[in-house]
Amino acid sequence: MSTSPAFEAVERIRRRKRSVGYWIATDNPVGTERIARVGYDYVGIDAQHGLIDYKGWLAALLAIEAGGRSAGLVRVPSNDLTYIGQALDAGAHGVIVPLVDTAEQAAAAVRSCRYPPEGGRSYGPMRAGLRIGPAPAETNAHVLCAVMIETLTALDNLEAIAATPGLDGIYVGPSDLTLALGGASSTDPAYADTLDEACGRVCAAAAERSIAAGIHCPDGATANRRLAQGFTFATVSSDLVHLEQAAAAHLAAAQG
Repeated sequence: MSTSPAFEAVERIRRRKRSVGYWIATDNPVGTERIARVGYDYVGIDAQHGLIDYKGWLAALLAIEAGGRSAGLVRVPSNDLTYIGQALDAGAHGVIVPLVDTAEQAAAAVRSCRYPPEGGRSYGPMRAGLRIGPAPAETNAHVLCAVMIETLTALDNLEAIAATPGLDGIYVGPSDLTLALGGASSTDPAYADTLDEACGRVCAAAAERSIAAGIHCPDGATANRRLAQGFTFATVSSDLVHLEQAAAAHLAAAQG
């Protein structure tokens, strides 16, 4: 098994070692490569809500590898064998699977990440075979599978989801979870305490099962707070948000 920084980053997440990642929402391989050189443990590619198609996933994963320091993860569009297989075949070191509500759905996500006999992933690692594997057993042992907790149903089934055999982590989508809890917006401050309580439950369930607990954060300060709360990995904002923020800040400075 490789001991590259990307492989080591995945193992850090799996072992519940503090890890910080970044989020890519735009199809900008050169920008992604520069982000991947900064020093984040992982870079997540948003194939669910991001402005990226399959060729964009591939280009982004190539850019992350060129950066040489981060593991490339893909948040797939849905809990689907084909999407998960495509992301992994393109060279992702792991996937984050959205809108998982039950242990049965979590088990399906895990199965999609593993080759037989452990799972149902079809064998065709067009690019992944150059970096991850190609031996199926090695690939099965390495690829990270995390599922998202972002609905009331998922909270109701939280402990059962966390106990899913082969699952490496659970990952909070705070925007959807805030809305599910009753928030009028995805960042409704009136529901901040309710969200914190739910996040505490997620951290406890993950710790009980010795799996990773992750969350998306709007900024580094929030990521630091969530890691202190008990999360073991946290993603910071996104390239699209930071592009707008930087442009606005420079405009304000220029205008005095």
